[in-house]
Amino acid sequence: MIQRPTEADIATLADGLGMTLPQASGAEILAIIDAHLSGFDTVMAQPDPDWPVAAYDRSAPMRPEPADNPHNAWAWRMVVQGAATGPLQGCTVALKDTILLAGAPMSNGSKLFDGHVADMDATVVTRMLDAGATILGKAQCEDFCVSGGSHTSAFGPVHNPRRLGYSAGGSSSGSGALVASGAVDMAIGGDQGGSIRIPAAYCGINGMKPSWGLVPYTGAASIETSLDHLGPMTRTVAENARLLTVIAGDDGADPRQCNFGGGDYTALLEAGVQGLRIGVLTEGFDWPEMDERVRNSVLAGIGRLQAFGAIVEPVSVPLHKDGRAFTAPVEIEGLFGQIFQANGVGAQGRGPYSPAFMAAQAGWRQNADALHDLVKIAVLAGAYMTRLDQGRSYARAHALRARLAAAYNAALAQHDVLVMPTLPMIAQPLPPPDASLALSFQRSSEMVCNTAQFDLTGHPALSTPCGLVDGLPVGLMIVGRMFDEANIYRAAAALERSAHWTDC
Repeated sequence: MIQRPTEADIATLADGLGMTLPQASGAEILAIIDAHLSGFDTVMAQPDPDWPVAAYDRSAPMRPEPADNPHNAWAWRMVVQGAATGPLQGCTVALKDTILLAGAPMSNGSKLFDGHVADMDATVVTRMLDAGATILGKAQCEDFCVSGGSHTSAFGPVHNPRRLGYSAGGSSSGSGALVASGAVDMAIGGDQGGSIRIPAAYCGINGMKPSWGLVPYTGAASIETSLDHLGPMTRTVAENARLLTVIAGDDGADPRQCNFGGGDYTALLEAGVQGLRIGVLTEGFDWPEMDERVRNSVLAGIGRLQAFGAIVEPVSVPLHKDGRAFTAPVEIEGLFGQIFQANGVGAQGRGPYSPAFMAAQAGWRQNADALHDLVKIAVLAGAYMTRLDQGRSYARAHALRARLAAAYNAALAQHDVLVMPTLPMIAQPLPPPDASLALSFQRSSEMVCNTAQFDLTGHPALSTPCGLVDGLPVGLMIVGRMFDEANIYRAAAALERSAHWTDC
């Protein structure tokens, strides 16, 4: 039975809420509260629900030895062998350590979750296992995913396989490094501001942030419901399209979804780009952070598509520049509200919710100093703005989201895809352990120029490698119409065929 409040409890709560209690006796107030809470008693007296767990054998999870983890990209090793047949048969997969895998710890890059073991499988886990994949473990990620660099995990920095001591990108840092190093064939990353595409660009792999709501987020740690995306990270375009085909489609549980059934995203891989209309987003090249060598590498990649018959022309979306900032109220206030006030899940969806995860998340109040300093500052900023303007900035940002989406849609009405650099720079050195807070913040945010806008609007966006600068990869980002991932893959596959990116 749920513990009932006392009159003193109610008086304290009312005072904290700035509320005068009704003119009634304490006994009357408590009796009405008791009537409300009787339903809670009934709910908690029921047998535990059957949490979704795929019926496949799984080994015991273990932390890898340093010798077996040269880039510090693995968080946990655990083998789960999927179905004997299926489109992913023979493929090995890593999961970003924000994704629930029953029986495995889930850290979210933070020591706040020490001791937490998942009690359910995310929808994407079940779908991959049913398709024949073999899961090899959980990939490191950044502390609460609040970094585009790979230096904020509570378990140490993740190194770029292309050059040790350099950032692998974040926040899906381990996912990018494991795929790029060949440790796995595929990985699932998460993206709220660029966190699939940043490591894809830094590490030289393909990373797709699908249309918002295409891939069910059920069973993954959130930052903000309206920004959350899960997506595939692979070495080749075809593998990426194949994995998206498996994981896409409504699961009947995720409130982000709208009964969209997915499709065959491999269908246009061999179609070529003859006649494909490609808009080169001029604002995507116009950043103070832009490395001219990156600009030239991306333009050379676009030129190869033009040589294959694509119709290439410049297009301008002036609001793209301000769109970089439009995400801030949604991400910062959403982070504070959804994670640090609503125990990581909010209260608007139908679930399933994981009580074990919610309990672990709620523990931050007793262990806030376990958070990385940059996470602490983000939480403070969110708490301050939530108190200061009671959601006005958040609401305004979402109104601007619609305006920004309309601007991209207008450009995409004239072009099949838009292209630009994924990032304005190549991978940067990891900050040293004694780095100043200012340098740590710089390395976590300096690359987020072109990525976050499409988390806010929900448009699908793929980073695909197009060349090398100083021996480090350059990513070209291809953006499409909502739920038109197939045309993005069409362009990316043609670019992949035009030349091997390491030769460019």
